[in-house]
Amino acid sequence: MTASAKSAAAQPGPDLPADLNTLDEKVWAQGVARGADGVVTVQDLAVTRLAEEFGTPAYILDEADFRARCRAWKDAFGPGADVYYAGKAFLSRAVVRWLAEEGLHLDVCSAGELATALDAGMPAERIGYHGNNKTPAEIERAVAAGVGRIVVDSFQEIARVAHAARALGVRQKVQIRVTVGVEAHTHEFIATAHEDQKFGLALAGGQAEEAARRILGHDSLELTGVHSHIGSQIFDMAGFEVSARRVVELLGRIRDEHGAELPEIDLGGGLGIAYTPADDPREPQEVAKRLAEIVGHECDAAGLRTPRISVEPGRAIVGPTAFTLYEVGTVKPLEGLRTYVSVDGGMSDNIRTALYDAEYSVALVSRASDAEPMLVRVVGKHCESGDILVRDAYLPADLAPGDLVAVPATGAYCRALASNYNHALRPPVVAVRDGAARVIVRRETEEDLLRLDVG
Repeated sequence: MTASAKSAAAQPGPDLPADLNTLDEKVWAQGVARGADGVVTVQDLAVTRLAEEFGTPAYILDEADFRARCRAWKDAFGPGADVYYAGKAFLSRAVVRWLAEEGLHLDVCSAGELATALDAGMPAERIGYHGNNKTPAEIERAVAAGVGRIVVDSFQEIARVAHAARALGVRQKVQIRVTVGVEAHTHEFIATAHEDQKFGLALAGGQAEEAARRILGHDSLELTGVHSHIGSQIFDMAGFEVSARRVVELLGRIRDEHGAELPEIDLGGGLGIAYTPADDPREPQEVAKRLAEIVGHECDAAGLRTPRISVEPGRAIVGPTAFTLYEVGTVKPLEGLRTYVSVDGGMSDNIRTALYDAEYSVALVSRASDAEPMLVRVVGKHCESGDILVRDAYLPADLAPGDLVAVPATGAYCRALASNYNHALRPPVVAVRDGAARVIVRRETEEDLLRLDVG
């Protein structure tokens, strides 16, 4: 090991990789590989060609990988369950069409997501409508469209949905969003099942049971089940086990007190993906088997018929299918600390590092390199010291302006959370399949920005 490599290894940071040219299959889409010439390809298309044709930054999405993950989740749970893709992770009309073709359902949580789903042809009966503060207008639109279910999040929503359904002369299927008191092992801002937060109706204090009583009292509503979501980026199945147990206990109490045996439970999503080689995500088959065992065992103990299970993977489907492609602008060594690598994107296209302390990987993709490793911090071009994309990683010491680097596992919550901070233009989403690339969400232009500014 050279003196520089020893210095890098001695600095605080991630484990020093054995080979900087190796792409860990856990964090990259299935169609991504490094070619014989050292250039990384996705579905046999070189990233250098993609950068030339579509510019940088750009989200590059492996469509075949996306579809394969849809099928993996659907096959793992089988015909006796429903897989709802969580649209908040990333949604576009192309994605909706892929979901419809692969036989998945779709969970939306805003008027815009619902509009996208309907416009792209997703059958309304395969759409679930979520959200903690749906307006009366949003509820009326969802009911009128014929969505398969609305997940009610408050007592006020029960009344609003009942009113809309009665006015439209339909009987709307609903589920109760329940907070089960499980605090997932995740960031505070994305743990959603402990009592002290904005989502759902708590088991504690009998809120969920009171919600069931009110819904069953409305002729315009059909209570089909309960819904629990405990958080995001979760690797440990223990939280899901506790959640499932408490949800089944609630079903037993609803049956005993109201004579209604509900046919469905939704155990939400939130399962983690690999952002770095150190992450160890669960496979769909493991998740499906474990959840079925838990629910079946608890229902047998309570004397309940086993309900139909639904789950809501979003990140677990789309997250690994995409990477963000950047061009290096400046390389700034700080003696004894690290080297700052500035790219042509930043927190406007990936806010997760700043928002959640998220960790990412990064690789030089426009060429291979035998240079020794250097500890880097990959940052953006925004006027914020917190504009960090990858906090600590290793890149080759010969990295230079004009090189292309890529951050994998950016399919979820990157384009979805993208902003125009500093009047940045949001990048395009480029889908690659069968050796061809096409834009499914175009790059914003200055004209787009100025068109909204009517002052």
